[in-house]
Amino acid sequence: MKPLTATVRLQFHSDFTLDDAVPLVPYFAQLGISHLYASPILKARAGSRHGYDVVDPTCVNPELGGEAALQRLVAALRQHGMGLILDTVSNHMAVGGADNPWWQSLLAWGRRSPYAEFFDIQWHSSDPLLAGQLLLPFLGSDYGAALKNGEIPLQYEPQAGLLQIAHHEHRFPICPQDYGWILAQSPAPELQAVAEHFTALGEAPDPLAAALPLHAELTRLVGEGADLDAALQAFDSRTEEGFKRLHLLLERQTYRLASWRTAGDDINWRRFFDINELGGLRVERAVVFEATHAKLFELIERGLVDGLRIDHIDGLADPRGYCRKLRRRVDSLLAKRPVQTALEHFPMFVEKILGAGEHLHRDWLTDGTTGYEFMNQVSLLQHDPAGEAPLTELWATVSERPDFPEEVRLARHLVLNASLAGDCESVAQALLQVARNDLMTRDLTLGAIRRALQALVAHYPVYRTYISACGRPAEDERFFQQALSNARQDLAEADWPLLDQLAQWLGGQRWRELPPGRPRKQLRHACVRFQQLTAPSAAKAVEDTAFYRSARLLSRNDVGFEAERFSAGLEHFHNEAQRRLRDFPDNLLATATHDHKRGEDTRARLAVLSERGPWFASRVDHWRELAAPLREQLQDGVAPSPGDEMLLLQALLGSWPLDLDIGNDTALRQYADRIRQWQQKALREAKLRSSWSAPNEAYEAVCAAYVDAILLDQVNQQLRKSLADAAHAIACPGALNSLVQTLLRMTVPGVPDLYQGNEYWDFSLVDPDNRRPVDYPSRRRTLDDACPTGELLANWHDGRIKQALIARVLDCRKAHAELFRRGAYLPLTVQGRHADKVIAFARLGEGERAIIVAPRLASGLLGAASSPLIPAQNWEDTRVILPFDPSSANSTGLFATAAVSPSRELLVSALLAEFPITLLIQQS
Repeated sequence: MKPLTATVRLQFHSDFTLDDAVPLVPYFAQLGISHLYASPILKARAGSRHGYDVVDPTCVNPELGGEAALQRLVAALRQHGMGLILDTVSNHMAVGGADNPWWQSLLAWGRRSPYAEFFDIQWHSSDPLLAGQLLLPFLGSDYGAALKNGEIPLQYEPQAGLLQIAHHEHRFPICPQDYGWILAQSPAPELQAVAEHFTALGEAPDPLAAALPLHAELTRLVGEGADLDAALQAFDSRTEEGFKRLHLLLERQTYRLASWRTAGDDINWRRFFDINELGGLRVERAVVFEATHAKLFELIERGLVDGLRIDHIDGLADPRGYCRKLRRRVDSLLAKRPVQTALEHFPMFVEKILGAGEHLHRDWLTDGTTGYEFMNQVSLLQHDPAGEAPLTELWATVSERPDFPEEVRLARHLVLNASLAGDCESVAQALLQVARNDLMTRDLTLGAIRRALQALVAHYPVYRTYISACGRPAEDERFFQQALSNARQDLAEADWPLLDQLAQWLGGQRWRELPPGRPRKQLRHACVRFQQLTAPSAAKAVEDTAFYRSARLLSRNDVGFEAERFSAGLEHFHNEAQRRLRDFPDNLLATATHDHKRGEDTRARLAVLSERGPWFASRVDHWRELAAPLREQLQDGVAPSPGDEMLLLQALLGSWPLDLDIGNDTALRQYADRIRQWQQKALREAKLRSSWSAPNEAYEAVCAAYVDAILLDQVNQQLRKSLADAAHAIACPGALNSLVQTLLRMTVPGVPDLYQGNEYWDFSLVDPDNRRPVDYPSRRRTLDDACPTGELLANWHDGRIKQALIARVLDCRKAHAELFRRGAYLPLTVQGRHADKVIAFARLGEGERAIIVAPRLASGLLGAASSPLIPAQNWEDTRVILPFDPSSANSTGLFATAAVSPSRELLVSALLAEFPITLLIQQS
């Protein structure tokens, strides 16, 4: 099997199965990919488009072709020496519906279910309505109304002999012990007889096992004509008596049905962020760990899986402990794999969002992250600091919105008091219990703790810290202290001592120093809950709110980005590359993912605006003037709002198709459909004038009409043409940025990851736009066609130039695997007129080296060029200085025909004469 040198991420679902990937394997191998990197493949909810809503982790998803299809795919990979990296979901499962057998068992039997401890549930609640019960916020209306209107009827499921409550797609099982009361309402004596056996289940030593033959007997009796309908009619809540009976029946269950709107405040189980249909797992428990990973371990041992990607690592109670346990378990399986699939090392990557100045903990024993931070590093490098002031002023003037850090703070308070209010209250209650355990703190009130907690979380600069029995790790301390310091600004001085107390409880005091017992357990519980609150609050406030409220420049708003930071210089990029080589040399390097807000080439194009701030400001003024007749005045303000209008204009500039003919109505309508879909999501995520929980249909309709007016109405041709001209003006320098980020991803330390289809240009927007079907036949054809460099440049619009770059660089990586895998990273000095417009570095190995040179912030040098190749003469005397003796032989770049003579100084005009970037391989 080939060493891990490059991955391609594929999103599997019912319309793109494991078998659909089999014929693509030769193409990926030819492209230079060593490992296919698959989205989750264990059984997910029917119709899932992403696989993160697993309902049964014990089998491969039948919708993807099942285990047989997996074996066929792996066999195809093995024919080309390729491996398979699998995405795994350790934090949560899909709940609700009727398809998760573990969840259904929990609902039916409560704490007697073998799965009662699998899910992260707070069984003890201060709310008497939730004492020992699980809140199920799945009803479309209030419980009383749903009951009265017959929207939660008692039904019989004949296949398994189950009695359950139905509500849309949801099924809530009735505890079998309560079947006796229901069946007793039937006039059929045979059902009354079996009713007594169901009632007696409470006395059985193993009621779950004892219930199985009773379900079978019920199935037989009803199948033979026993009258069950009369019993069900007795619980028809549309009648007065039925209303009382059904309510009493539901009161006896281990769950309480409630409106979906109660989830934010009253939820008593951990979810994935604020999604009711995804329930958190307690994977830190040994039995849960083994049950949820058994199939994965089997596939690894059988040699079918060669690496893992761990989704949402920050949702776990103990990420470090989990990763170390998983590493030990996986390593123990390697010796059992078939000889032909032997591995010396099994790579493991974590999906982790790193904050400013944060780095992955090395003691987790992983191979790194999935590469969001690299996306940010490249983006920072490609934004011109000169554009920060004019674009900041433009956004503030037009939108009248606060700056990004303030948007985040406001958004955090919003989510902590809305969608995550119940989670926040759970942490406050846990801390209150800790306070009650000490005479010195027992007078602290819940209200005071809640205020201090929210202020602390609102200013958390990272997703989470990693408190353990030994307290806060040293590398986390500055982040906690930063949050503590900023929280003081939000609180009155009277609450400051409470912040100091929180600092003591939340990792300042080692819980292992406490004697074993309830106080120690409660302190640990409070720390875990706190850390599981900061991560979702960051995600919901930043990615899912502030990114849609603030649009100084949308290319700086993406997953893992520090949007408040506009740009960074070469030194920052070089330092991070050297650190990655030292700490995580196999870290994945991504510039696009299934979760990104904008496609990699959309961001690269928008970054050009940082070099043209004043020009863009003048264009915005012109467009807004032309669009003035399209706005409407609603009761809650102008529609669209200036801020939403600015987001839309940038979305249009970034995603405008290269081949879009503004005279082609069909193409315009297709594009308008994509933009409207993006716009609705953007408006609802922002939670300003609309939201998912309370859609403002009037506002959304006006905004959609505004899009249609711009893109489709004949009377707005001038505005439409002006937008198209602006998009075309930044398209060529945007393509240059794209080629540069593609080269960097494949040559700096780390493992390049290609998102599906992105070997061509990717001008997508947020999902589902970035998960559209990929035209692989055309990609296969163009990869097979040898094409001269001049033709690639002349036809750069079709994307072949990007594909050719990927193929040639990956082929070079394959030929010099160890050089790019572990070779030293050396920044190179650039001198001359345009030295600040170049990034140059070398990779140094045993007897060989690579020299990489590429433009940055070079839109001005490109001028009016019709291709993303900067005219050689524009570089003037700019040159790269080599700190080592040059090779005695001439070197040729991957796309060049002219050789570069050995010299300590390499003229950029010669290096980049034929192609926008270069990669030279020299033998030392």
